[in-house]
Amino acid sequence: MLTIKQFTFNPVQENTYVLYNDKDACIIDPGCYFGNERSALKHFIEEQKLVPKLLLNTHCHLDHVFGNKFIYEEYGLRLHLHQSEEQVLKFAPEAGLRWNMPFENYRGELIFLKEGDTIELDGDRLKVLFTPGHSPGSICFYCEAQKFIISGDVLFRMSIGRTDLPGGDFDTLISSINDQLFTLPDDVKVYAGHGEPTTIGFEKKNNPFLK
Repeated sequence: MLTIKQFTFNPVQENTYVLYNDKDACIIDPGCYFGNERSALKHFIEEQKLVPKLLLNTHCHLDHVFGNKFIYEEYGLRLHLHQSEEQVLKFAPEAGLRWNMPFENYRGELIFLKEGDTIELDGDRLKVLFTPGHSPGSICFYCEAQKFIISGDVLFRMSIGRTDLPGGDFDTLISSINDQLFTLPDDVKVYAGHGEPTTIGFEKKNNPFLK
């Protein structure tokens, strides 16, 4: 059974997630930019005596990838992402300069995920859902057994991801939400890339962008 630990990092207030069971852990969208944020993430992993096994990106906008290099160097984890995010990842340091947040990018091996892939962590499973629109290769990680999803910047509580960045498209994002997320059970809990958690059912009824 997976436990979810959420950190909120960097000036963009991005949610970084550590999913773990008895001993193994995966790190999703490490947004740790400052030294104290990297230390907090490392301290939690050490305190819980976890063994990080996977580094995953829902997408590669700068606020979600600040900590990729740190995780790679600290734990030797290769980056898993959708192939359509490769160019977004390469552009991230330039975006960082524009935001006055310079950083060193991950330069290790890329392992590409595709729709329908299953990620396993010591018996626990996450299914990859392809949900473009906010970014060309946005993916979500769905745990059917425990009814939760890590949604990146696709769906937020009472909101959706922005679509005015390169590779974004409003109609594609709405289709992704309707076809991939709103077909899930209403009680599935949504852990988004920003803000507080929500549920599929709540967003069906209340999200003003999806009426």
